[in-house]
Amino acid sequence: MPAFSSVQLTAFATDLFLAAGMDADKAASVARLLVLTDSMGRRTHGLAMAPLYLADIAKGGMALTGQPEVVKDTGATLVWDGNYLPGLWLMDQAITLAVERAARLGVVTMAIRRSHHIGCLAALVKQAADQGFIALISNSEPSARRVAPYGGVQPLFTPNPMAMGYPAGDSPVLVDICASITTTSMTRQKLAAGEQFEHPWLLDGQGQPTRDPAVLEHAEPRGSLQLLGGQEYGHKGFGLALMTEALSQGLSGQGRADQPARWGGNVFLQVLDPEFFAGGEAFTRQTSYFAEQCRSSTPIRPEQPVRIPGDQAAQHIARAQAQGLAFDAATWDRLQGWAQQLKVAVPEERGLR
Repeated sequence: MPAFSSVQLTAFATDLFLAAGMDADKAASVARLLVLTDSMGRRTHGLAMAPLYLADIAKGGMALTGQPEVVKDTGATLVWDGNYLPGLWLMDQAITLAVERAARLGVVTMAIRRSHHIGCLAALVKQAADQGFIALISNSEPSARRVAPYGGVQPLFTPNPMAMGYPAGDSPVLVDICASITTTSMTRQKLAAGEQFEHPWLLDGQGQPTRDPAVLEHAEPRGSLQLLGGQEYGHKGFGLALMTEALSQGLSGQGRADQPARWGGNVFLQVLDPEFFAGGEAFTRQTSYFAEQCRSSTPIRPEQPVRIPGDQAAQHIARAQAQGLAFDAATWDRLQGWAQQLKVAVPEERGLR
């Protein structure tokens, strides 16, 4: 597959969303963050999501114009109703606002209900960490059920991802995890490729561990994703999931109790300015020191040195800038299909600059 520059891909994705009827500022924001996600190496949540977004737009599932409704604003806390506007744009707006207020107030906390899909959380917290702030995000999808509670069989909630980004010297630390061992996107990717998981990271409809991704989509009764910790310590993943449910749905005042049917998410966002604590310089002195301690740790395998979360993303971004980004045939075919349908020009391979 040919490789394209991030500038080409961002322009291409922006044109796709504009052709689908999205406001220009929203299209540009969504495109930029999807391409950043690909550049970071999180390929399941980059432009591979664009065909899914466009399909949901065609069904009327994503709002394309307008602004979030301010449900409550106390200055240091805010609640937004996202009205199913593009999740990446909503998060871009929310982080910009939270950073601006945190610079005045120290800590700003937001809860957002009825956002559309917010993509890769690591790419979002990076927006604040790059500016010297700490950002925490928790996200749930009240309309979906893919993970069972610990000890149970019936799936009741989603992987409920959570992320933290903070400055630590040359590149920020970007922690991006979820309450399940694997994700819905990875399971669907394995299923489409006809592959089994390397380990039994799912449960079948009877609650038995399995490597087969089909149990999540095609089995009856449906299976579920295993919680972080697996059969022995899944109570830990269950606890993380409950924390996310409370922060994203309880604080926003909307969630599973309302039985929503649309694809979307609820979000908890908190941004902190280290200057209001011991100071930004003191913060990065500590975080940089410990990051280097971890990197210097003797590795179990000499060919695999210890990495800090965020190191690999920084390496991928540098490689993407130098070499461009290529896509697997299936993803590129889907993007080309939407380009043809929406009458959008597909970028041509050219020298990277």
